[in-house]
Amino acid sequence: MQLGNDKVGTINYKLIDSDGNQLDESSDGSFSYLHGANNIIPGLEKALEGRKSGDSVSVDVKAEDAYGDHNEDLVQRVPRDIFPEDIDISIGMQFHAQSSEGHPMIVTINTIEEEEIVVDGNHPMAGMALHFDVDIIDVRDATSEEIDHGHVHGEDGHHHDH
Repeated sequence: MQLGNDKVGTINYKLIDSDGNQLDESSDGSFSYLHGANNIIPGLEKALEGRKSGDSVSVDVKAEDAYGDHNEDLVQRVPRDIFPEDIDISIGMQFHAQSSEGHPMIVTINTIEEEEIVVDGNHPMAGMALHFDVDIIDVRDATSEEIDHGHVHGEDGHHHDH
């Protein structure tokens, strides 16, 4: 069976940046995704299209096909007093926020000044070219529920909190 829309791929992978640093890894056969549902970055999904169990793939993904280019509009200065006083704020901390359109997003603290804090709404890997080494462990048909929900469910099913 080949990877394509409405198939579930189970993969092991290593994610490496352009300097050769390993950024992430899944090597225990536990990472599964629904192909065609935007569960993984577009450049990797395209490289896995048509592959089958047992295949190994090495792929370089440009920033625009991964987490996008770095968008300076997502870097903002905000008043320090919008953060709770009882939290010890440090560089690299992440917070849930809303975009100007009201969409949920995660921002990372870049700089802490006396009156203002610089936050970045870009994904931490935005602007980065990425290299993946992937072993395809299994390919199966997605269930109708997984297709409806747009993601893979575990062995014991999946329950949504409403």
